[in-house]
Amino acid sequence: MSTTQTTHVRQYLLPRQAAAPEGPVDVRMMYVMHHAFRRDLAMFAAAAAATGAHDRDAWAALGQRWQVFSTVLHHHHTGEDTGLWPRLLELAAPDERATLIAMEAEHEGIDPLLTACEQGFSDMVASPDETTRAGLAATLVEARDHLAQHLEHEENDAMALVQKYLTTEDWHDIEEKNFKNRRTSLSELFSVVPWIALELPDDVREDLLAEAGLPMRLLWRVSRGRFARLEARATRYL
Repeated sequence: MSTTQTTHVRQYLLPRQAAAPEGPVDVRMMYVMHHAFRRDLAMFAAAAAATGAHDRDAWAALGQRWQVFSTVLHHHHTGEDTGLWPRLLELAAPDERATLIAMEAEHEGIDPLLTACEQGFSDMVASPDETTRAGLAATLVEARDHLAQHLEHEENDAMALVQKYLTTEDWHDIEEKNFKNRRTSLSELFSVVPWIALELPDDVREDLLAEAGLPMRLLWRVSRGRFARLEARATRYL
């Protein structure tokens, strides 16, 4: 741990992002994931309100898109709860720990909403009706708003603690043990890579692809068309 580092790395400040506290730790991918989570829940809430209950193809596409989103979000939150927040709790001052305790509590508050959304999409694919559609649309709005509040809290306060207490080495250790420790299949990568890149500012997307290396750039090029077709099916009414 070090609280005396003065070198600041360039962070991203992406659309809808609340803050990007300065400091020595490169947390750009954290903000990229937040961008994707906000983007998706805004899309799902709007699409559920606009999509006719009996357009089975659109709902099937929305269900597929939800699976990509929910799988990544679950892994992301699990990594924070098992690795990031406990590490910071060991280092933070007593008056700072409430923020970290709130992070996990907010996850627990969001989880039932996500479970309800998951069930709503399954129901709309299996047996669509207007009552289910309306209930799902309302739950998605609630999930969107709760997650937005949580991400704002995290970006303003928890990320400031990351920059205050963690070194680059600490951050890499947490990433390796808690965020990169799950084996990702090639089929998952074909969905997740274009999902991450969707609607990112051009310069940020090109920045990430340049750093990712040739294999990841090739994967993005061959996967983006299929993902774009899925996105078009899911958002045809927007």
